[in-house]
Amino acid sequence: MKAVAIHRMKVYWPLYVMAIPGIVFLIVFKYIPLAGAVIAFKDYSVFKGFIDSPWVGLKHFKTLIHHPDFFRVFGNTLMLGFLKLVLVFPVPVLLALMINEIRKAALKKGIQTALYIPHFLSWVIVAGIVFDFFSLSGLLNIILGWFGFEPLLAMQDSTYFRPVYVIASVWRDAGWGTVVYMAAISAIDPQLYESAMIDGASKFRQIRHITFPLLLPTVLILFLLEIGNFLDLGFDQVYNLL
Repeated sequence: MKAVAIHRMKVYWPLYVMAIPGIVFLIVFKYIPLAGAVIAFKDYSVFKGFIDSPWVGLKHFKTLIHHPDFFRVFGNTLMLGFLKLVLVFPVPVLLALMINEIRKAALKKGIQTALYIPHFLSWVIVAGIVFDFFSLSGLLNIILGWFGFEPLLAMQDSTYFRPVYVIASVWRDAGWGTVVYMAAISAIDPQLYESAMIDGASKFRQIRHITFPLLLPTVLILFLLEIGNFLDLGFDQVYNLL
């Protein structure tokens, strides 16, 4: 068994070398910081350091749980995480399926670029755009005025925060989320589509019986990773939208 492992390392050594940066990243930014979690059980002092700071056990956790706003904040976090998982996650999959059906290369690249761009904007800029869009003189209220509706002050009413949060998340990140799915779709054997076309399958049937089933493993992997980040909503997004 050891000889087989050594043989594989000799044959596939370029792949192991390519994996080194990713492994180093995980160790430095994911595993080493875990040691700092010990300060949650101590009255940490910068001058005393990790080791000499007094151990207090679950004191800080009890303080957190007994805080009057804890369950409200925790409930809101769960709700926003659920909305992001159910409403935001499927959008890149649908976008990737639709973009894949565009046959003109220039149009396809243009749409992809337009969808990617918002991802590179900070949440400060995105929040500013959202506030302008939903403001009294914003595009939304202008359109509502055309049809005789009263102005909607979405950013001044807390009941609209969750829909605005979902819309902002979709607009900023959905395009970037299509990158992995487009790569997975491009790896599908074109002969499968040719065989389906010979059998008279429509575009919808090709998507239903070829593209989506072969894309599903990638979707499931990313879905499991998204569940792992269920409570990691991002402070900057919520804070700036507030």
